[in-house]
Amino acid sequence: MSFVANARMYAVTPQVQAAWQELFAWVARRSGVPLRYLDHAAPAPLEALWARPDLGVVFMCGFPFASAQPQPRLLAAPVPSPPRYRGQATYCTDFVVRADRPFRSLADTFGGRIGWTVGHSQSGYNAVRHHLAELGSGGRYATWVGPLVTPRRVIDAVIDGMIDVGPLDSYVHDLLKWHEPATAAKLRTIESTAMTPVPPLIASLATPADAVARLRDSLVAAAADKEAAAILDD
Repeated sequence: MSFVANARMYAVTPQVQAAWQELFAWVARRSGVPLRYLDHAAPAPLEALWARPDLGVVFMCGFPFASAQPQPRLLAAPVPSPPRYRGQATYCTDFVVRADRPFRSLADTFGGRIGWTVGHSQSGYNAVRHHLAELGSGGRYATWVGPLVTPRRVIDAVIDGMIDVGPLDSYVHDLLKWHEPATAAKLRTIESTAMTPVPPLIASLATPADAVARLRDSLVAAAADKEAAAILDD
């Protein structure tokens, strides 16, 4: 039996998706657990993916993971390399605007149009609501545009002028800067939320415990392996 691998949440560009597939192939070889990459591209709902009983290595948003009863099997989580993560498996939401817009702070966008992804998203919805609630009554928008579903659609909506400000998963944002700098240059971050745990890689509860242990060990060992570390650099 083979198990499903998927990195849709962080397959920011075709090159990044290829790198995830290469990493998962390495994990399969090292662990001895057969994995097959399932694309499950948008607009297919992520909830349908997460409900499958044959998940081997799949990214899951932290809010659905924390809310799930029972929870899937936790494998590992990425540690993004930029300095703002301080060597921790964390991320945040960047509030991004089009680079040529006059906004200098999040407050400058109040009364305008803000985007959101889906209701179960931590970075694309729940972190946004929490951050605005902490700002008090000033954090109000005339229009909430969504569901935009994916970070890429948030990026496009900001650049095309559909929204004034959009929430962008910071790990997605940093991968975009690394692999698609021309697009990233069209965006500007005006504020960011507090850091929270980054979305983890999970396996289904039905995935055998010995396979889960081998997958987890391989993922954690990847940074120390010369071949896998080169993939992780991407």
